[in-house]
Amino acid sequence: MKMRFPHRVASVLFLVSLVLSVGIAEVPKKAAVDMFAPESAGTVTWTAFSEDDGTRLEDVWKISPESIVCKGTPLGYLRTEQDFTDFILELEWRWPKDQPGKGGVLIRTTGKDKIWPKSLEAQINAGGAGDFWGLDGYRLTGPKERMKTLETDQFGKLTNLSKTEASERKAGEWNRYEIVAQGDKVTLKINDHVVNETTTCDVIPGKICLTSEGSEIHFRNVKITVLDK
Repeated sequence: MKMRFPHRVASVLFLVSLVLSVGIAEVPKKAAVDMFAPESAGTVTWTAFSEDDGTRLEDVWKISPESIVCKGTPLGYLRTEQDFTDFILELEWRWPKDQPGKGGVLIRTTGKDKIWPKSLEAQINAGGAGDFWGLDGYRLTGPKERMKTLETDQFGKLTNLSKTEASERKAGEWNRYEIVAQGDKVTLKINDHVVNETTTCDVIPGKICLTSEGSEIHFRNVKITVLDK
């Protein structure tokens, strides 16, 4: 369910919205924009969705100039209000020391808020970082030997393209993701290693989401560069 907030927390939400807004102009092309820094040029605004009605953004997400900490429960995500199609998304993530868990980045997310919306997931699950998941029917292709498709009642059609190598670091250490989406090709790079690439995938303007999947996870240095079509 989408988060609903009582009037008594309106002032808190106003402050949160200031933290989650970047500048006052459109996001420039060919320039990296820090998606959580108010002093940056460009605008990226964020909202949150939770499967539990009544959950407040600050109940799940702690946002500061240094990092974004996700508590992990309830399930949901932090997502942009804006749609993005072609871009380079850079971010860093880590698990608490000795606490590997589950998480992901959803791109080109469309449709109503739910667990989980139609999107392309760049997996962050410990041991699975670098895998692709096409959620709720999102289309992608790749080498057949690394692909599998599942039909589920709860989540619809799921398409998986497994990574080519494991490049993530152990829990407690920072990892760097670079996600390049341009046309029907999306490339994943972890810690400067290309670990996956999908071709002939859906080219749909959509939201960018950081997921809450039951595990504490930390993010920082979330930046986007919008690419020319």
